[in-house]
Amino acid sequence: MNKKLSLILRWAFLIIVLVAIYLPIALIVVYSFSAEKNIGSENGFGEFTFSLYSQLFQNSQLMEATLNTLIIGVVSALLATFIGTFTAVGLYYMRKGKKTVNFISQITVVNAEIVTAVGFFLLSIFIRDVLSIPLNKGIGWLIVAHTVLTTPYVILSVGPRLNQLNPNLYEAGLDLGAGPMRSLFTVVMPQLISSMISGFALAFTLSLDDFVVTNLNKGTGGVNTISTFVYANLKRNLDPSIRALSTIIFVIVLAVLIVFNIVKNKKQKAAQVG
Repeated sequence: MNKKLSLILRWAFLIIVLVAIYLPIALIVVYSFSAEKNIGSENGFGEFTFSLYSQLFQNSQLMEATLNTLIIGVVSALLATFIGTFTAVGLYYMRKGKKTVNFISQITVVNAEIVTAVGFFLLSIFIRDVLSIPLNKGIGWLIVAHTVLTTPYVILSVGPRLNQLNPNLYEAGLDLGAGPMRSLFTVVMPQLISSMISGFALAFTLSLDDFVVTNLNKGTGGVNTISTFVYANLKRNLDPSIRALSTIIFVIVLAVLIVFNIVKNKKQKAAQVG
């Protein structure tokens, strides 16, 4: 009886947590097919329609913000993956000061995001006013800021995978005549692909989601992303087509996660069989 009660309580708790997490997303998806401007209006759900999706692609400002978000997210995630992977490899093979460097690399993870945002804001003032170097706060500056923000998360993704590798593989490559760089790229890197993909996905998601760093460092009348566009529109009436955009983003991310997990499971099964 106690086991059954325990099982029921665990399932009940799991269902409550899942409902709390996914109910807001479900509401966005459902109301993306409603032309009603406000959720819970007098007309209820209203008529089922795809009008918000057509309005979405006609909204030039939102489309521009989406394009800016994708450019910043993809480029910064690629840079973060490149830098974070090589940093993780360097940390793994360090002999002295490993703990200190690893601690320093994770400061932006444990720190409040507002600290990083204000830091980059002050850095831009220092570069422009003290060093007298012209600085345009555009996409390039935001890419730099987002790369710094997301690189530590890539290190956290790649580091555990390195700890699982056989430490003798790299030395075996050297013994067989390959140089340090060739051994790194032919022996170590291929085994880090899955963790690098995970790190890239995490970095891209964090960049896509970021508001604080972007809002403080986009400059006056500068580059808008989805988050800053939504914030600016909250002061007025929020464009309901943002519900359609949110649904598209959710479906794409869900599809990518499903495909990634299917491929990963197939590779694991093939490795077990082999």
